[in-house]
Amino acid sequence: MNNFLRINMSKQKISNKACPKKYKFIGGRLLTSTLIAEEVPPEVPPFSEKNKLIIAPGSLGGTSAPSAGRLSIGSKSPLTKGIKESNAGGVLANKLSRLGYKAVIIEGKAEENRWYILKIAEEKVRLISTDKIENIIGVDNYQSCKILQKKFGKENGFMLIGPGGERKLPIATCAVTDRDGFPSRQAARGGLGAVMGSKGLKAVVVDDSNTSKINYKNKAEFQAMSKEWAQELVKNKKSLTKYGTAILVNAMNEVGGLATKNFSQGTFSGAKNLSGERLAEIQEKRNGKATHSCMPGCVIRCSNIFHDEGGEFLTASLEFETITLLGSNLGIDNLDLIAEIDRFCDGFGIDTMDFGGALAVAMENDYLSFGDEKALRDTLEEVQKATLMGKLLTQGVKTTGKVLGVDRVPEVKGQGISAYDPRALKGTGVTYATSPMGSDHTAGNCLPGREGFTEEGKRNIEPQKAEGKIVLSREMQIMSAMCDALGICLFIGTSYITAKKTAKLMTALYDKNFSPQDMLNFGRKTIATELEFNKKAGIGKFQNRLPNFFRKEKLPNSGLTWNIEPRRLQDIFVEL
Repeated sequence: MNNFLRINMSKQKISNKACPKKYKFIGGRLLTSTLIAEEVPPEVPPFSEKNKLIIAPGSLGGTSAPSAGRLSIGSKSPLTKGIKESNAGGVLANKLSRLGYKAVIIEGKAEENRWYILKIAEEKVRLISTDKIENIIGVDNYQSCKILQKKFGKENGFMLIGPGGERKLPIATCAVTDRDGFPSRQAARGGLGAVMGSKGLKAVVVDDSNTSKINYKNKAEFQAMSKEWAQELVKNKKSLTKYGTAILVNAMNEVGGLATKNFSQGTFSGAKNLSGERLAEIQEKRNGKATHSCMPGCVIRCSNIFHDEGGEFLTASLEFETITLLGSNLGIDNLDLIAEIDRFCDGFGIDTMDFGGALAVAMENDYLSFGDEKALRDTLEEVQKATLMGKLLTQGVKTTGKVLGVDRVPEVKGQGISAYDPRALKGTGVTYATSPMGSDHTAGNCLPGREGFTEEGKRNIEPQKAEGKIVLSREMQIMSAMCDALGICLFIGTSYITAKKTAKLMTALYDKNFSPQDMLNFGRKTIATELEFNKKAGIGKFQNRLPNFFRKEKLPNSGLTWNIEPRRLQDIFVEL
C-alpha cells in the first residue's frame, strides 16, 4: 500500500500519486486523523468544501493477519464539531489495500443536487454521474446497493449512504458491504455519512479483480504467525463466536451497568429476552446465523444474520449496542422489533445508537412511552416522511434533549453515550468523558477483565470502583487507537499481548523492525493529534465531563453514582 487517491468533487479531478514517505507505516485512524489535522482548518464548518472525508485501511489491511480488515473513515464531525474517525468491517478495506491504496481523500463539493459514484479499479478510477443510474437516489441502502451490484457486479466492494446521508443528518452513517454483499457494516458514529453526502458522493465501488499489491518482507513468517494467532483466537474467543456481542447483555445486567429507560436504571427485567443466548436460540429455529464473519480473515465470527419470523433475511447484524439502546433503554424486550428498527436504520443510513438515545430522551419527555412498540414503529414512518418530530429525532441525542427540554440527556461532546452505564463501569465512563471522539465506547472500553498495559493480567480492577480508572482508561484508549491504526478488530484484544503480536507482524510485513512500544506509540500519536485538532476547533479539556445526572442520581439497583471529580478528567493525557 503506497498510493494516495485524491478526488476533488468541485473540479471533478482525480489524482493518484505515491504517498509521502512519512506515511509509509501508518494507516487507519492514525492516518485519517493525521490527514484531517494537516489538511482541514479546525474552524471550518463540517459541510464546508474545505472539510475532507478520508477513507483508509489499516496498516495490516489486505494481509492474512486475523481480523485486520477494518476500514477507517475520518472527517470533521457534524455531530461533535470535532475530529472524528468511525470504522467498519466488511470487504472494502481489504480491496483498497490489495489495489495499493493507503487512503482515498475526498475533497471539495459537487454542484448542488448532483450525485456521483466513485468507481475504483486497477485499470481506471472514475466518477460516474448517478443521472446514468435510475432510482438510486432517495431509496434505502439495501435497494440502492442491489442496483449498484447489478450494474457493477456483486463481487465488488461498496460503501454508500442512504437518505440520511443525502439529507445531511448529523447521525448519518456510511454503509459498507459485508462478505455476503449486504450493506450492513456501518461506520455509524459522528455523522460521517452526512459529510459524504455534502460532497455529492453517493457511493464508492471498489473492484480489486483478484489483484494483490501487498508486498511482504517475509511472507512465510507473516503467514505462520497469522495462522498461529488465528488458532489462539479460535480457542480463546468461543463465547463471542457462539453468542456474538449480545453475550454482553446478561453480563452487563448482572454488573448493573445495562443502559435502561434512558439511563435511569442499570438493570432490566427483560434482559434475558435480549441476550445472545436468546438470539442464538431464535435464529437456530429460523435458519439464521448466530455466528458470522463480517470481513475476510475474521476467525472470531461475532456477527450474526437475523431472520424474521418467516425465516427471511431481515438484518445483519444485531450488536450489543443496538440491542441495548433500542431495547432496554426504551423499555423494549422484543428482539424482532429491535431487528426491524435496526434494518430501517441500516437502510435509511442513521446511527442506531444516537437514534436509540434520542428516542429514549423523547420518552423522558412523554412524547413517547417506554415500551410502546406501536409508537416506535410510527416514529420510523415519521423519519421517512421527514415530519418535524422525525427530523428532530435524527438530529441526535443532544439536540433532541435541548428542544424537548429534557434534563437527563446522555451525551458527551454532542454524541450519544454508548450502552454501558458509567456509574457501574467507571473506566468506560472516563473514556466517555475524555476521548477526543466523544462518548464512544470503542475508543477505550474498560470491560471487566481488561487491564490496560499489564501484560500478566494481575491488576484485578473492580469495574464499579473509581480507583485506578483514570490510568486504565488512558491505557485502553491508547491500545484501542493502536488497533484502529492497524485496522484490526478490537475483539482480538486491546492488550499488551496484541501490541507484541502486531509488532512481529509489522516487522515481517515492512522493511523495518517494530517493537511493542512502536505499536503503542501509534495509539499515542493518534490521540495527541486528535486532541490538538479539537483544541483548535474549540473543544478543550474543560469539556471532559459527563452529564450531571450521573453524579446526582443513584442507580436504584446498586446505589452507585458517578464519583470521579471533573478536575481529574481534564489532564488525563498529560502523560501520553
